[in-house]
Amino acid sequence: MPELEFLHPNYLYLLLLLIPATAWYIYRHNQVQADMQIPALKPFRQMKKSARVYFRHLPFVFRMLLLVLLVIVLARPRSTNRWENESVEGIDIMLAMDISGSMMAGDFIPNRLEAAKDVASSFISGRPDDRIGIVLFGGESFTQCPLTADHAVLLNLLKEVSVGIIEDQSTAIGLGLANAVKRLKDSDAKSRVVILVTDGMNNTGSVDPLTAAEIAKTFGIRVYTIGVGTRGMAPYPVKDAFGNIFYQQFEVEIDEDILRQISIMTSGEYFRATNNQKLREIYAAIDQLEKSKVNVKQYSRKHEEFRAFAIAVLILLVLEILLRTTVLRTVT
Repeated sequence: MPELEFLHPNYLYLLLLLIPATAWYIYRHNQVQADMQIPALKPFRQMKKSARVYFRHLPFVFRMLLLVLLVIVLARPRSTNRWENESVEGIDIMLAMDISGSMMAGDFIPNRLEAAKDVASSFISGRPDDRIGIVLFGGESFTQCPLTADHAVLLNLLKEVSVGIIEDQSTAIGLGLANAVKRLKDSDAKSRVVILVTDGMNNTGSVDPLTAAEIAKTFGIRVYTIGVGTRGMAPYPVKDAFGNIFYQQFEVEIDEDILRQISIMTSGEYFRATNNQKLREIYAAIDQLEKSKVNVKQYSRKHEEFRAFAIAVLILLVLEILLRTTVLRTVT
């Protein structure tokens, strides 16, 4: 539940001025002497009291309330939620995604990369209690997003993934897997998983895929590998001499043996996605993974609350002016 706090709490000491101000008002009120003295009050007791009698102290009350509200405005009240560490059910997952040029092939709608991003987004949204990160690889590899429970940030970063982020358009599966394992090895989650998506064969990189798999096995990290691409021929985008893009049929080559070995070594599983629907089914199967407790830090959100008090100051000020110019108006 939100709590109220003050950005400048020292201003609240100004509220102590209410004590001498109230004492002075009472003293002055008791010291007031009438301009005309009469021997008895009996003739006036039957007279109907005017509104001025009932409202004569309201201006002072309004001023005191104004002082209180102005001090609160100066102190800058804010509603806030406390920072908390809470245990939730989840696992740590790194998505290792191939962004080499062949991921633009048109055998998926609209292409392999966008299909993989779309299904991964749904997967992330369906696992709110998991910490998830993204590693990208082509000829090189880098971390797009480290492990995080902030899925809004994660999804925004996933949207920005595109072919061309890495200039080298070859495929370094081993390097991508090694980078993902590096991000997971220090995790204290009971279950740690890499979901590796690729549409090609390892043809570059300083780390052999099976060596990376051995490292994953050492740290108890399971690797689910997904080969993305139809069987047989698929349309690949090609540029002509003038820079125009057209599609040409090429044979689909996915190193299924290596991907299968990686999954076997790490107690994971290999899948082959030949279309968008099959890719969704694969992620749905991975979604059935076991879960373990991880600590998630909940972020505190602060909202400024001084506006309501400032509006109350204006209302009281208007009321006092109306009283003084109408009911409590005096003629000099």
